[in-house]
Amino acid sequence: MNSPRTSLYRDKHNAKLMGVCSGIADYTGIDAFWLRLAMVVLTVTLGWPLIAYFIAGALLQKKPPHLYRDNQEQQYWQRVRQSPKRTAREIRARFRDVDRRLADVESYYVSNNPRLTAEIERLR
Repeated sequence: MNSPRTSLYRDKHNAKLMGVCSGIADYTGIDAFWLRLAMVVLTVTLGWPLIAYFIAGALLQKKPPHLYRDNQEQQYWQRVRQSPKRTAREIRARFRDVDRRLADVESYYVSNNPRLTAEIERLR
């Protein structure tokens, strides 16, 4: 998974402070509000998550401006990051469905269809 779309970035476009929570939200697909809320609760109770937040803010790269073409592509890459095997199964299932539909179309046109044959002869 060396694609730039599978890396964790700081999302400065949707950031409130440094963009770490919005970057994690983009990476996981979880709403940024819930991540920020969890961060506040953990910081109040434990204290160390605030230090981890600033370290992550310093170490993570900024998200490239045009990483995804649209929202659908962003959701696809979030699914890939969450479960690559499940995403591969979904893609294989889509290809099987397309293959089945193409086979149906092929069998329809190749089979002995007198009406279709008559229409083709009429066009000649």
